[in-house]
Amino acid sequence: MSYYFAWRPYVSVAEKRRQADREEAKLKKRGQSIVPVKIEGRAIAKSFWGQAWCTNLERYSDYENRLPRGRSYVRNGSVVDLQIAKGEVTAMVAGSDLYRINIAISPVKTSRWKAICRDCAGTIDSLVELLQGRLAKGVMDRVCREGDGLFPSPREIKLSCSCPDWADMCKHVAATLYGIGARLDEKPRLLFVLRGVDENELIARAGTDLPLSKAAPHAAKVLDHGDVAALFGLEMAETASFDTSERPQRTKAAKRGKARVKSKTTVASEPKTKAAKQNSSPRASRTNSEPKWVALVQARKRRA
Repeated sequence: MSYYFAWRPYVSVAEKRRQADREEAKLKKRGQSIVPVKIEGRAIAKSFWGQAWCTNLERYSDYENRLPRGRSYVRNGSVVDLQIAKGEVTAMVAGSDLYRINIAISPVKTSRWKAICRDCAGTIDSLVELLQGRLAKGVMDRVCREGDGLFPSPREIKLSCSCPDWADMCKHVAATLYGIGARLDEKPRLLFVLRGVDENELIARAGTDLPLSKAAPHAAKVLDHGDVAALFGLEMAETASFDTSERPQRTKAAKRGKARVKSKTTVASEPKTKAAKQNSSPRASRTNSEPKWVALVQARKRRA
């Protein structure tokens, strides 16, 4: 039945959900692998990347008229299948019929991606933090920046739907675009796949702007051995050896030196003998210094 000149009959939210469930069951029965979009609650996206994707959509006036109907459809579970690949999103949305959507998104230009990596160099250390959106606000703002960030603008997106709506962005396409945001909650890496870039390049460039090693101190700032000795009042050895093979020889030499010192000390400290005492007495030294004939005269006097 054609509704070009009249309003379509009203379909309740519950009926739309039943229609989506029936279409999903048909596709599974045919053996087709499908990944539906399921929204819990009113919030379409809860994570950083999902919310950033939806915010990017809503910042463009080209989409503002059709987006509200798309939000309603994705909340109702009308997106029964959503597949994200490099540069392409395909989906099936249940309405009055099952419609097929194809969204082509241009890959990020090489120069633009390099600029993002360069601006974020040294600030992204963990891939987990990147995918969870737990980096500094300045880094995330750079990645999500309008115009030269990671998200596409309307001129980089081509839309098509099998429904009879003449508009480029029908409610089925809008539901698919919001479904991408919901899917990024589960798999944020799909954003990098969609834009044709490798998120690991952001990590690979971390720290590349830092020197690999510290520069050596200036010669004027280095103290030589003489300066250190003068500073602390010490006598510093010219050389020092830490070869363990020389330790036994050095120990034996030290022992021999100590033995010689001990023997000299012992000899010097031994008590003098009787002869040595007599020789060292004042009388002995005086007698030894007198002539022999004086000694003979004195002996004769003692006999007489």
